[in-house]
Amino acid sequence: MPQIALDTPLFEVVGARSPSLRRLEKMGIGTVGDLLWHFPARYEDFTKTYTITELEPGQQATLRATVEDIKVRHSFRRHMSIVEATLADVSGSIRAVWFNQPYLANTLRPGREANFSGKASVSEEGDLYLNNPTYELIRLRPGMSDDEGQEFSHTGRLVPVYPETQGLTSRGIRFAVQQVFRRRPALKEWIPESVRAEFGLPPLDEALHAIHFPRTVEEAHAARARFSFEDLFLLQLITLQEKMKLAVRRAPVLSTDIEWMKGLLGRLPFELTPSQKKSLWEIVQDMERSHPMNRLLQGDVGSGKTIVAALAALIAARNGHQAAFMAPTEILARQHFETMKKLFTHIAGKEGADADTLPSLGLLTSSAAIIHYGNEGLESRISKQDLGGRAARGEVPIVFGTHALIQRTVNFKALGLVIIDEQHRFGVSQRAELAAKAGEGDIVPHFLSMSATPIPRTLMLSIFGDLDLSLITELPSGRKPIATSIVPPPERASAYSFIRKEVKEGRQVFVICPRIDPAEDEGEKEGAGHPPAEPASPARLRALKTALELKSVKEEYEKLSKEVFPDLRIAMLHGQMKAKEKEEIMKRFKDRDSDILVSTSVVEVGVDVPNATTMMIEGAERFGLAQLYQFRGRVGRGEHASHCFLMTTTAAQAANARLKAILEAKNGFELAEKDLQLRGPGQFFGQVQTGLPDVAMEALRDPDLVKRSRDAAANVLRSDPMFKKDAALKKKVAEFRAMLHRE
Repeated sequence: MPQIALDTPLFEVVGARSPSLRRLEKMGIGTVGDLLWHFPARYEDFTKTYTITELEPGQQATLRATVEDIKVRHSFRRHMSIVEATLADVSGSIRAVWFNQPYLANTLRPGREANFSGKASVSEEGDLYLNNPTYELIRLRPGMSDDEGQEFSHTGRLVPVYPETQGLTSRGIRFAVQQVFRRRPALKEWIPESVRAEFGLPPLDEALHAIHFPRTVEEAHAARARFSFEDLFLLQLITLQEKMKLAVRRAPVLSTDIEWMKGLLGRLPFELTPSQKKSLWEIVQDMERSHPMNRLLQGDVGSGKTIVAALAALIAARNGHQAAFMAPTEILARQHFETMKKLFTHIAGKEGADADTLPSLGLLTSSAAIIHYGNEGLESRISKQDLGGRAARGEVPIVFGTHALIQRTVNFKALGLVIIDEQHRFGVSQRAELAAKAGEGDIVPHFLSMSATPIPRTLMLSIFGDLDLSLITELPSGRKPIATSIVPPPERASAYSFIRKEVKEGRQVFVICPRIDPAEDEGEKEGAGHPPAEPASPARLRALKTALELKSVKEEYEKLSKEVFPDLRIAMLHGQMKAKEKEEIMKRFKDRDSDILVSTSVVEVGVDVPNATTMMIEGAERFGLAQLYQFRGRVGRGEHASHCFLMTTTAAQAANARLKAILEAKNGFELAEKDLQLRGPGQFFGQVQTGLPDVAMEALRDPDLVKRSRDAAANVLRSDPMFKKDAALKKKVAEFRAMLHRE
């Protein structure tokens, strides 16, 4: 049988006509490598074989028994077929039941011997039976009286349970994986031997077989540890390499006159907070070096990141260089532009202001081009081509914009600083395109990104390990605390009364929902034409009930606008809308054309609406703590007292206990650490956002493993930074780099 490789198409192994093939491809599994790296989510322990009389209710067990009788009947009330069999061994007999698998009557014919693994349940009559057990026929070799040499895949062992899809069970996936292993795929070890020895990691071929078909729990743990380590190790190699590359690049030296800076800060209408000052000082020191700054400025919504970035842009302008400030949406770009203009107004209004501290500002979006003459305080609309030409001649030192800044027609004479807001919303290539517009040969600009997403330090070290970190940990003085309360269902009416009172006083309200469409619609689409494999368990019924209770934007919009607040102006916003439509709805809300905005989490990172004083979050227990914290930060931006209602679908103490952390946390970073412990890293960066495999995402929970993998990567790069001595490692790093999507 010919050997196969990781890139061998799966149809060459399972057969082009296999019904499993299409379903595997639907899950994104198209090659041998894809299937081998589709790891089990858990294992069923069927290692011990029992006799029938040894079974106890609720026990997960394997029986070796003979089929005495089997029949199929149809339940027209439940719209399903039910297979019932009588199984017997030397100790007695027991009934087994399967749902919607009528073909079993042909497979498990009377007289056949098989292993049966499943849960021993108790019927309404009090009889013990096997509920939907997995089976595996005993195949005796010629001249043999027992099953010696037969390797079981579905029973009598630690049985892998995989992430599944409709029409494809773990049994089908196990069968496909077995077919792959029979063909002995070519696997090349790439982790350096010294690293494997230091961490006690099994070789690749052993680990792959053990993670799918482990003989013991310890073997499964060792295999998973290998894959957890290797993904983090690759990630650390890449981030540290990026840092090394930047260290040898040249950037313009942007020096700061400390006395000038002190005078500038003295003309501000407020005093910077301690962490704003610390972050600004870190940025100042970075920009005075001749290699590029690569820094992430992180802080809660409303903590004052923009003013720190604006001061950095002024430093660049004072040094004769330009700064480009890119935001993900037009309304955010305009907001940053307006913030800088307000800063200029305060500076110009103070006695003794230096004329050279007020450079011209430009705003470039898909719909507008504006220039603001800093010294005169005048503003005019110009053509995009004109603004692009002025930027190319160096006449506009600071330019704000959206993706429009990376158009071919836009260039800079001497770009010294690139500032990107919510940098995870941009691709690596987009950031690189902007940096490539430096206009000074091999010199690259300094890079400063900003984010209001609180990221635990473990994730920070891994996902953004090539960035230095500055934290703004407190809110500016004068900001009123937001009164936050957890609202169980019985208290909903009083929350609505409070909202009506706020709107009547001229204030505005956000209502956040966990989903776009009603759950009923989604459930009907998903289940159409597909009867359930078995009657819904009590846990499944509770889950369905909870899903149906979850508020959707569309149904909540209908309810609020027609039943609760028919006299108020209500708008709706969700992620399926086009970007222009979303921006227009947010603009109208900011301009007070609507009283209540019903939205999904798209407002998590959004514009300031100082007049919005109430945030109502439906199904609050369904959101992460850090995400709730950001939602809350969308209010409390103005002079009026603000409130946040965490609406729960249940009064259960467990949910409320978790939510109480919001009331007690000092800042978003503290909550982010707690969220990481409770919900895992996937809630911060989904697999689609980072490209990280699930095993690596789960490994990010382990700070010690992150640190050890980073140390190992640093040691490897210290001795061989370009992997000249290790072709296998070089190839693997290149493949992993291509897979990552740091969006």
